[in-house]
Amino acid sequence: MSADSSPDFDKLADEELIAEHSGGVLRLTINRVEKGNAIPWYVRERLIQHFLDAHVDLAVRCVVLSATGERHFCTGADLSVPNPMVKTPDGAPDRPVGVATNMMRRGFERLMETILDCQKPVIVALNGTAAGGGSLLALAADLVIAADTARIIQVFVRRGLVPDGGVAYLLPRLVGMHKAKELLFFGDDLSAVDAERLGIVNKVVPAAELRAATDEWATRLADGPTKAIGWSKHLLNLAFEVPRSQHLETEATLVEMNTHTEDSKEGVASFMERRQPTWQGW
Repeated sequence: MSADSSPDFDKLADEELIAEHSGGVLRLTINRVEKGNAIPWYVRERLIQHFLDAHVDLAVRCVVLSATGERHFCTGADLSVPNPMVKTPDGAPDRPVGVATNMMRRGFERLMETILDCQKPVIVALNGTAAGGGSLLALAADLVIAADTARIIQVFVRRGLVPDGGVAYLLPRLVGMHKAKELLFFGDDLSAVDAERLGIVNKVVPAAELRAATDEWATRLADGPTKAIGWSKHLLNLAFEVPRSQHLETEATLVEMNTHTEDSKEGVASFMERRQPTWQGW
């Protein structure tokens, strides 16, 4: 294929991942209904960039990730769109040892990490089936609101694949080790109601009410003390990672840092003045 006939991946990403920002909420919508909202590499990279930008953008105080259509939220990676290959020197094999590993680390694993590390709260509005790599978007999110028709499927074993994208890291932290093994070994469909019971989903609503329910939580978060929420997220994510002494040291540091924010000062002032606080987000 000549350079002139190469796809315009930036243009495709604009069309297939809709980004809207208003009222402090960044809304990201996967728009690939005909492909089951599967994510090609260029949409994955655009998602990663949005989460990296949201982390530092003071105007963004909450991120909502959703998808178009009613059947699918995300069915994982779109393998029909090959990743661009790194050029190799003359004489080197087409796929040297380590290339596939690096692609994994830079791909869905990196996407998972940018969601976890984003200082802003991330809500997933689960409109339909989240399968395989698509399920990690819900597992990595801070809050999940699901339509009552949604399903989560750890489809990897059905295809003879090892779970990727950090699913085996996230799942036992949410549901416990034995339940995680059951879900991964059998790959059975998990209904929205059962996902709520297990703690993967926060709330299940009728499909027609999903947007309204998500907007309610997103607005509350966007109107909240953004730094305190972000640092709370950081502490919670560390809870299973570091020794107690290190966690408490980090907690003490973040508590001190938070006292210097405008929102912390407003919180104390509003309490003393017996009024509702007005949070600025910094």
